[in-house]
Parts: sequence; C-alpha cells; structure tokens
Amino acid sequence: MKKTNLSDYDPAAVPDGADYRIAVVAAEWNPEITDAMLQGAVETLAEHGVKDIIVKRVPGTFELTYAASKLLSVREDIDAVICIGCVIQGETRHFEFICQAVSQGISNVAIKYEKPVIFSVLTCDTLQQALDRAGGKHGNKGVEGAITALKMCKFTSECE
Repeated sequence: MKKTNLSDYDPAAVPDGADYRIAVVAAEWNPEITDAMLQGAVETLAEHGVKDIIVKRVPGTFELTYAASKLLSVREDIDAVICIGCVIQGETRHFEFICQAVSQGISNVAIKYEKPVIFSVLTCDTLQQALDRAGGKHGNKGVEGAITALKMCKFTSECE
C-alpha cells in the first residue's frame, strides 16, 4: 500500500454537525501523540459545525472503554464518542492484551448503547509510526475519528 496522508478528505462530503453533541475521550499516556490527535478531532468537529464538544481525559488507552461506557450511560444526549489513544509495541505481550481489550471493548460499548463509538487508537510498532499518524506525514487519526463520528451520526439519524 502506498503511504499517503490518511486525513485527506472532501469537506463537502462531511455532514454538518450543528445538531450533534459529541464526546472525545483521550488517553493521557503518550501525550505527544494523544494531545495532537485530540486537537485534530476537536478542531475538525468545530470546523464542521459541532457546537457541543465534551472533552474528557483518562490515564491510559485501556480506560477508554470504561469512559465511553460511563459517558453514554449518564448522558443520553451524547450522539457519539471518539476514543483517542496510542499503544506502542514494547518488549512484552502487554501491547497485544491492551490492543485486543480496547478494540473489543469499544465495539461492545457501541453495540450496547447503539451509538457510534469511534476507534481512534493508534497501535504502532514505533514512536515514529505514531508521530506520522498524529499530525505527521500520514495525517492525523484524530481528524479521521471526527469525520467518522459525523458520518456515523448522520447514518444513525437516517436509520431512525
């Protein structure tokens, strides 16, 4: 696959977000990555008309699932949750366990609450790969998460 900027998109193809309330939950771990992704997500949501953006921080990527579930359980007015995190491969199997648990957990929360819960979690082999996807040469996964959330909110409203 040719590596390109994965955040290139057609702004005209993105739904207006004025009617949506979107939460963004970002891990504090690997802040040079997650802060850039969070900024990209929030700026993109605002550019597309979202006026009500709820931002929450959690210690690490593993905690994203609980945070998304908790937000949706106490705030029925939230239309989508974007989960932002970064796990970088180390010398142990910890990476595998965290990535599997978080991906499955985020999927389960979306199914349970029947609302979009967006997986904007980088699972990289190196710090450089993460930097390249958090505003570097391959775009910003936070921007992609925001676009996905808006498109899924529109999809959800069209199904009702």
